[in-house]
Amino acid sequence: MSLRLSDFLEYNNIVIQCHDNPDADALASGFALHWFFEKRGKKSRFVYGGQNEVRKCNLVLMKDVLNIPAEYVTKLEKPDIIIYVDCQKGESNVTDFEADTYAVIDHHQVLNALPSLAEVRSGYGSCSTLLSELIAEEGFDINESEKLATALYYGLMTDTTGFTELQHPADKDLRDKANYNRADIVLFKNSNISREELRIAGDALKHASYDENATYAIVEAEPCDPNILGIISDMVLEVDTIQTCVVYSILPMGIKLSVRSCVKEVKASELAAFLAEGYGGGGGHLVKAGGFMQKDLLSKSSLEYERKSIKQFMMSRMNEYFENTEIIYAGNEAVDTSEYKVYVKKDVVFGYVVATELAEKGSKVTIRTLEGDVDITIEDDTYIVIGIEGEIYPVKKEKFDRNYRMSDEIYEYPGDYSPAVINLANGERIEILSYARSCVSLGGVKIFAKPVDHRLKIFTTWDREKYYLGIPGDYQAVRMDDPTDTYIIARNIFYKTYEECSK
Repeated sequence: MSLRLSDFLEYNNIVIQCHDNPDADALASGFALHWFFEKRGKKSRFVYGGQNEVRKCNLVLMKDVLNIPAEYVTKLEKPDIIIYVDCQKGESNVTDFEADTYAVIDHHQVLNALPSLAEVRSGYGSCSTLLSELIAEEGFDINESEKLATALYYGLMTDTTGFTELQHPADKDLRDKANYNRADIVLFKNSNISREELRIAGDALKHASYDENATYAIVEAEPCDPNILGIISDMVLEVDTIQTCVVYSILPMGIKLSVRSCVKEVKASELAAFLAEGYGGGGGHLVKAGGFMQKDLLSKSSLEYERKSIKQFMMSRMNEYFENTEIIYAGNEAVDTSEYKVYVKKDVVFGYVVATELAEKGSKVTIRTLEGDVDITIEDDTYIVIGIEGEIYPVKKEKFDRNYRMSDEIYEYPGDYSPAVINLANGERIEILSYARSCVSLGGVKIFAKPVDHRLKIFTTWDREKYYLGIPGDYQAVRMDDPTDTYIIARNIFYKTYEECSK
């Protein structure tokens, strides 16, 4: 990472600031940074501004039970540095205080120019995740403090709507490693819904909009906790004619989304990412996901930030998604390749791991990667291949020997997130790269391929339950020996692994 928390130790008068009306993730992130400074013998002050102090029951309990020293201020004496956590300077929901130096630690989309001291991981589901990694990089363990571990766990949980919107493997790592106080989490969760929020849910359900042809629903809810949106979307999906739905709430800082799907043709995570694309981010699981669209990014477009315009915008985005997406079930019909070109596979360096070096035969493990968690049972012939972009996939030795040859070259991993195997029997986490060796793909294999010019979902012959998404710029490939076998190759991977050739 470009920023280290130790970079701040040269400053004396340190202020940590989160956004106005802080949520659990903001409180946890500021608490984590304050805890780090205490461990290094530095004093700091954790503050937030806005029109009101924290009043929501679960957040008041969180502050009191975990001793989070977040102060509500309307004025601030000029410090040496303000470190913004879970927000960025200049955002509409961040009170502007003066300081000699500014820094940012955040997980949202970048809005304006960042200061030189900044670490933004927009792919993370919470700022709590980023703080836990920065603390670990300094040689400290969040589990040294049960209160800190509980705060970070709860911050991640609430920002991902009960872990249904986990976007990054680092989020899953925090969820799994935090030794939190279960009683405290239960207390916070059971203080999360008020009678007023029950009214909000009821009103939202009464005014839902339905599209009979596409079998989806769009629901606006009054400003409320993200968990309430999840409750509403779960209820909407119970309707017999509804297969997908999006529930949204217009907040002072942006639009919070909750997305659900009960059909394999729509991944909730993919729909959430589509809706928020260009305005924020979205992600989650196959059936449950969520996202956030930042007000400042929406305002830079022609969209007026008011209810009527936003509702029309959401309906337009949903219509675009369903009307401009093609679905192919590979293996059913031959693909007409008359307009396709022929490409041949190059000799490319990959990585591989013999799975029995990670765990004993018969062990059930989870392979944690950027692409998601993959559960497998390790056998004598299980190999784990590491692709040119750091993607991970298990193969049998027979297929490995047919497609790759081993190499004496030292393996260099191309990705950012270090993949790991988690033994489901004992929870042991094993870093894959410590065991990785180099191999070279055997070139010469020819395929038909052409660029994708629209959104394309393909259910492949090797996975009938989950589609692979192609977007403009990616390639649709077809095997030369089986014209019904078609699949998607991402643009960046295609150019690195194939080259055009004559038929």
